Amino acid sequence: MGKEIILNVQDLTTYFYTEEGVVRAVEGVSFKIYEGETLGLVGETGCGKSVTALSILRLVRPPGEIKSGQVFFEGEDLHQKTEEEFLQYRGNRITMIFQDPLNSLNPVFKVGDQIAEVYRLHMEDELLIEAVKKDTSIYEIARKWSQKVLKDLNIPMPRIILDRYPHELSGGMRQRIQIAMGLACSPKLLIADEPTTALDVTIQNQILQLMKNLKKKYNTSILFITHDLGIISKMCDRVAVMYSGFIVEYGDIEKLFITPYHPYTRGLIASVPVVGKKRDLLEVIPGMVPNLIYPPSGCRFHPRCNYCFEPCDSVIPKSIETEPNYFVACHLYDPEYKDLAEIAIKEAERKIIDVPIL
Repeated sequence: MGKEIILNVQDLTTYFYTEEGVVRAVEGVSFKIYEGETLGLVGETGCGKSVTALSILRLVRPPGEIKSGQVFFEGEDLHQKTEEEFLQYRGNRITMIFQDPLNSLNPVFKVGDQIAEVYRLHMEDELLIEAVKKDTSIYEIARKWSQKVLKDLNIPMPRIILDRYPHELSGGMRQRIQIAMGLACSPKLLIADEPTTALDVTIQNQILQLMKNLKKKYNTSILFITHDLGIISKMCDRVAVMYSGFIVEYGDIEKLFITPYHPYTRGLIASVPVVGKKRDLLEVIPGMVPNLIYPPSGCRFHPRCNYCFEPCDSVIPKSIETEPNYFVACHLYDPEYKDLAEIAIKEAERKIIDVPIL
């Protein structure tokens, strides 16, 4: 692509050890994020999107465990760093916006103190130098910088907002505060985990536009996690589709929406209602999402797949490069199973029948 690789995740695997059994939440996940791009990570609830993000930042807590994998940030393997060394990255060069800002912000501290704490943790030397120059306290400089970052986000009355507690703010404003904290140190990578969840449509659009503007202004790379394909289409340059712990399709956003390869991706796109377009059928993906304690053997999507054939229930699909920089984990595109795949495709097409909407 000609751009610097900011984040390179290789074969990341994370399990949770519960009384019922081992939850195989993330299985061999690999992807790259380039400088200044937004990569969408999309999939159903429970597919492992948030665990992937937490694993990147080493925030998985017991009973969870990162079993294997490498996470390279600007060429440095983060998972080989000590916890003290990793603190130079987390919250500074890599930041994360969480799903629920009310639970992510500390309820007993004013938001101004929480933003200022980011500066005190990661920019202590810069604060001290500025305080000496201005002949004032580190606290006053941190507050001044906190006010500035709110202004940069076009937040009205920043001085008043800084003195509010999280519960005194609307959901949209709390999310803006989280974004302000995330951008305080001008990170190279921002991980946004369902940042518009529980917000009304108007506020959603404002938050999305805000993130677009900030990406353009600071050239920040973004990992955008969501279950909403509509948001993915607005926000992302490339997308990784996740199902039951695996990435099943990964590549350019336009190619994915125009010519999706994986049967799961096709099902997701076909199930999205289209305004102004009449449909005789309501497309749905048959079956249920598998239990990750007792996942299906082989391809985890095979019990729900109309194209399932001989190797699908026993062999985990390899990631196949179907086009330059476009990857699909499906036996239909594996040259090893070409003849069997052609038969499976013809059989699936033959079985397609019209079912009226009740």
